[in-house]
Amino acid sequence: MENGKLIFRNIRSRSARIGLLLLTACCLLLTANAQNDGSEQNQNGRAGTFAIVGARIVTVSGATIENGTVVIQNGKIAAVGANAAIPAGAEKIDGKGLSVYPGMIDAATNLGLLEIGQGVNASVDIAETGSMNANARAIKGINPHSAHVEVTRVNGVTTVLSYPTGGVIAGQAAVINLTGATQDAMAVVPDFGLVINFPRISTFGGFGGGGRRTIEFSDAVKLRDKQLDELKKLFTDAENYLRARDAYAKDNTLPYTATDERNDAMAPYIRGERPVIFIAERERDIRGVAKFVAEHKLKGIIVGGMEAWKAADELKKNNISVVYTNIYALPVLDDNPYDELFVAPSKMQAAGLKYCISTGNDGAMVRDLPYQAGIAAGFGLSKEDALKSVTLYPAEVLGLADKMGSIDAGKIANLVVTDGDMLEPRTNVKYVFIDGRMMPLTSRHTELFDSFKDRK
Repeated sequence: MENGKLIFRNIRSRSARIGLLLLTACCLLLTANAQNDGSEQNQNGRAGTFAIVGARIVTVSGATIENGTVVIQNGKIAAVGANAAIPAGAEKIDGKGLSVYPGMIDAATNLGLLEIGQGVNASVDIAETGSMNANARAIKGINPHSAHVEVTRVNGVTTVLSYPTGGVIAGQAAVINLTGATQDAMAVVPDFGLVINFPRISTFGGFGGGGRRTIEFSDAVKLRDKQLDELKKLFTDAENYLRARDAYAKDNTLPYTATDERNDAMAPYIRGERPVIFIAERERDIRGVAKFVAEHKLKGIIVGGMEAWKAADELKKNNISVVYTNIYALPVLDDNPYDELFVAPSKMQAAGLKYCISTGNDGAMVRDLPYQAGIAAGFGLSKEDALKSVTLYPAEVLGLADKMGSIDAGKIANLVVTDGDMLEPRTNVKYVFIDGRMMPLTSRHTELFDSFKDRK
């Protein structure tokens, strides 16, 4: 009898614990739903006609206007100058003591494709499996409500290129403005360029046998050559496929070639209509890219470019631009100068390369773009070129200089208003406009600050 009572009490206790767990789970679910009411989603500002009056206007493309007006209307810069006419009904913004800059552009990020890389797989959409993913489009994977969007734009970065990373041919990068409730609303160029992880010589083979495993240099060269042959075969197969499809379109008596989405996606890149983005760092690999571009008659862009200035002759010969992503990186060799990567932009500038500075970050640190340009300015790059390296120069690299990158009438109204030098960490951003919309200067960071600033 006593054993029966004990068993009953154990069952009742277990049932109570299970009930408590279920109640807790329900409460957490309700709390999550309550917090998912839209308040965490990116706020996309408000449209209107605005006039920033009496401000210092850093046009970038021309002379700085010490006391001028910028008019924003219908999403564009309608007028700029010392005596620009202000439309009736425009909302005036007092620019006294403030400076107006073009919005900054980061031309190599994974922003929107990755939220929490460690432990939350559902927030990671940065890579596909397999070596050939030409049909993978970054624009379809971008999360418009990523917390990184607001965190980035409140620091003056208004446009980014976001690209996938997996495989030899990773997929297609997208250029987006950092506003919009959908991918299409954010898109500036939805399918900008084809991303290729260019085969490189690496003697680091990972870990094995209880420690770091290295590969003999000769074996590393063989592995690189094998991967390069694979890349060449992918291009040759795509070229043959496209020729066969074109021939069949003209004469349907020829053998039919079945549709292949991956090879179809290669068409504008093989034909030189859109650029191919090569991830490459060392001089030997960059020269390999230049040779590959010349052989296949491609439009090339280097992302990474650690030693690009050493291969300036081949890059200029083949009209290849560089998106430099190594300001925050460490020198490759222990005996390299500590400032080797800080001075690289000034060396590219001196060599006459077409380049820009990028964070190369997956999202969280894209906001540091102005400070990376500022570091380059402290190591040989002129202040003017440092500013251009994150505004006009990336616009030129991306072929968008007619739309953004400087303050000129007719361009997209991507503007940043500050109380000081935009590349200086102590400067405060006072206003941000993207697509002519005034953005709220709020983010996950400001919300956390407001929540905890008064706690004791």
